[in-house]
Amino acid sequence: MRGASDIAGTAFAPTHCAIGATALRLAASLRADAVDAAIESGLMAFSPCAECARDPAVADALDAIAHAQARLRTAWAARDRYHAREARIARRERERAERCSGAVAAPPGPAAPRPPLPAAVASVLARAKAKAAGQ
Repeated sequence: MRGASDIAGTAFAPTHCAIGATALRLAASLRADAVDAAIESGLMAFSPCAECARDPAVADALDAIAHAQARLRTAWAARDRYHAREARIARRERERAERCSGAVAAPPGPAAPRPPLPAAVASVLARAKAKAAGQ
């Protein structure tokens, strides 16, 4: 793996602006598999100007930069989801442990009185009991 100092001495094709030169340097870092150096050089904040987008000398570099930016954003989002999942699992384990280590549940007290049956239901029940007793 080459470092940024190895790439700094590389000659680049002349471009019309500094942004194009930056694109070529970043692309060279990516080709050299010096992703850390490219990130430190501003890979994720890089945005080409309109002139660079039309420059055929910079087009391949811009494609490589856009591809690397997308890959890194995807990887970082996956890492964030993983960390969020780990935090969620840890929180649930703590909550479960708190519930299990809590005081033993108090024995059930006297049952709450049942509300009275509605009049229509009480009369149907009384008829059914009377009919069952008459058999």
